[in-house]
Parts: sequence; C-alpha cells; structure tokens
Amino acid sequence: MAFTLEQPVEHKHPSWLSSMVASQTFWVVVALLAACLYLSLATDSFATSRNLYNISRNVTFTAIIALGMTLVIISGGIDLSVGSVLCLCSMVLAVVMHAGYSIEIGIAAAIGTALLVGAFNGILIAYLDFPPFVVTLGMLSLARSLAMVVSNNTVVFEFGPDHDQLLALGGGAFFFGIANPVIYMVVLALITGFILRWTRFGRHVFAIGGNEHAATLTGVPVRPIKVAVYMISALTAGIAGIIQTGWLGAVTTNIGAGMELQVIAAAVIGGANLAGGVGTAFGALVGAALIEVIRNSLGLLGINAFWQGAFIGGAIILAVLFDRIRNLRLRE
Repeated sequence: MAFTLEQPVEHKHPSWLSSMVASQTFWVVVALLAACLYLSLATDSFATSRNLYNISRNVTFTAIIALGMTLVIISGGIDLSVGSVLCLCSMVLAVVMHAGYSIEIGIAAAIGTALLVGAFNGILIAYLDFPPFVVTLGMLSLARSLAMVVSNNTVVFEFGPDHDQLLALGGGAFFFGIANPVIYMVVLALITGFILRWTRFGRHVFAIGGNEHAATLTGVPVRPIKVAVYMISALTAGIAGIIQTGWLGAVTTNIGAGMELQVIAAAVIGGANLAGGVGTAFGALVGAALIEVIRNSLGLLGINAFWQGAFIGGAIILAVLFDRIRNLRLRE
C-alpha cells in the first residue's frame, strides 16, 4: 500500500514509560541503586551514616564540574583543562587570603580567574576555530604551571583573618547536618537544569551540538554561546576549587590532577553524547555518584584501588555502547 501526499501519516509517539526506559540515565540510576543495595548487604560499613556522609561530600566536587562539562559536551566540545583550572583557582584564593585579604576578595579573585581562563579557551575555539581538544589540553598544562608560579610551588594552609570562615564554607554543615558542598551541588544542578530546559540559551546550546551549521543558518549566535559554555565550565571548576579548599584546609599544586577524566566520565556515563546535542544536569549528578560509589566500594570490598580506572573506563565504554545501540535502533 502506497501513501500519497494527501494521505495523513499516523505517527506513534513513544509513551513516557518507554522513553524513560530507553534513557541511558535511567539505567545508570538502576545500576547505582543496585550497587548501593549490594554494598549495603555485602558490607557492614557502606550504609553507615559516616560513610554515606563521606560519599555525598566527595561526589560534589566531580559533580559540580560535570555540570559545566555537560554544557560543553552538549555544544559539541570538550574541556580537558578543568582539573588544572580548579588548581589555579584554589591557589589564587589561598594566596590572596594568605596575604591578608578578606574571603570575599579571595573568592572574587578565584572566580575572576576562572572566567578569564574560560573566556580565553572559548575565544580561541569559537573565533579562531582552534580544536577544543588542543586548546584545553594546552590550558591543562598552562593553568597548573601558573598555579606553581603563583604559590612558588609551596603548600598554602593559612588563609589569613578569614581562615575559619573558609573552612566553614567548604567543610561545614549549616542545614540539618547536610554537608555544605552537597547544598551547593544541588543548587547548581537546579540552576543548570533550568537553563538547559527552559531558557533560550539552553536551546541554543543543544542546537549547536546537534548541527552547528543549521544553528548558524537559523540565526543562533554560535560563537558567543560557545565562549559562554567554556566560561561556565571554567566557572564550575573555580567554584569546586573554592569549596574543596575550604574542605581540605590546604592547597597544593597537585590538587585536581587527573580530575578532568573523572568529570568527563561522569558526564558521559550520565548520558551526555560526545558527538554533541545530548545531555542533562541530572545525568551529570548520577554519573558522578556512580563513579564515587565505585571508588568507595573498592576499599570496602578489599579490592586493589588500582582497579578504579579499569571500572570507570569500562563504565564509559558501556555508556558509549548503549548510546550507539540506541542510535542504531532509532535509525531502523
């Protein structure tokens, strides 16, 4: 039977349940819950309040940066510099406060540094057409080198007159015993989710990642938005650096080393597509949580910690495989 142009074609829209089951994020949530259930039964220490508190606090640093990374990946880019940007911003904050300035000035200096780095990355990528991989790989080395120069490669552990305020900011628990970093993570996730779902900027980010040429033809300001997403990525790294400085109570030039791999893994495992056009704020949180549960479980189960990279790498490959299978089914 052939259809003519005049005959309506009936389209079957997938139900909410089938869409949810087809979502990669849904299966990551299932895997996360299954892992938590298994560890709760297999060990006596996983489900303790102290361990859960540590997990929830530790996951925040990766999750916060993964929120910014998700925007970059949705736009079709990548940012390999976030670990070094975290280090640089942490060191700027520490050095400024150590010099006797207030916590407000220290935070402003760290945030300003992050935005400057993000703008530099974004301008090279958006306006000079440099490959994101090359630009951010170069910034990975440059930012950490600048952190060494700023601190003379020393450990900073005294933060001037507002020392206690900084420690309370990153290590305290102001609301119902919930660690402050968790509160910051949730707030930033809600903001990011709102931006992606309900704002024109979010729609433009998806459009650029889906088809940059088509987005340009439809009037989307591609270049300014690309600069903005790299500034947001650096900003989230800077925020995580400020929080982590307050939590650790000291800053070294090794802080954040290799963190970019965990952040990208969290975003990809949570459903972000490295080809662009796909990703959610919730997925970034879930991906980061699964990575932290895997890391935590290795010690509890007596497994050598060196296997952590293997588990995370395997999770990334499975996530990409899942996305590949889903795309093939959609084409069929």
